[in-house]
Amino acid sequence: MMENSKQESKSGAVKQRTYWIAVNAVIAALYASLTIAIAPIAYGEIQFRITEILIFLAFYNKHYIPGLVIGCFLANLASPMLAYDLTFGTAATAIAVIGIYYAGRLIKNETAGLFTAPVIGALANGLLVGLALHLAFDIPYWINALYVAIGEFAVLILGAIVFLSIGKIPAVRKALYWHF
Repeated sequence: MMENSKQESKSGAVKQRTYWIAVNAVIAALYASLTIAIAPIAYGEIQFRITEILIFLAFYNKHYIPGLVIGCFLANLASPMLAYDLTFGTAATAIAVIGIYYAGRLIKNETAGLFTAPVIGALANGLLVGLALHLAFDIPYWINALYVAIGEFAVLILGAIVFLSIGKIPAVRKALYWHF
């Protein structure tokens, strides 16, 4: 009897891991392919990486974080600042999604938490991607940091509005917070 219980528990854990690997593979592919599709505005000094809206998934569930970071890394393989973007851009996304996840845990008001995300994302990306642009193109750091932060902030304000809207749909809300 005890052996069956252990097997069922092990089987459930395998199913859970498989589920999250598949979900994160889809998120990574979506982030990377859409970013590359909008390459003219996704890379460079002034960027509006609209796919950054996906980082709001981290607000709802930490299990989405690996797919977001891997997706950013894959998207940065197409960057004109390849080595710098792979390093600094991916690190900025990792910092942003972890910060956004914790904002979702610490700020009990969902609206306030969602509107904290643009600040977190703008700071992480502005500072780190601004540095990448400075190193790659020898352009003034603070100007680049400001341009990237403004672009990121604008995209994430739009993202907060989108997630507030779709979060009102019960099936979407259930999917966002899904735990296996």
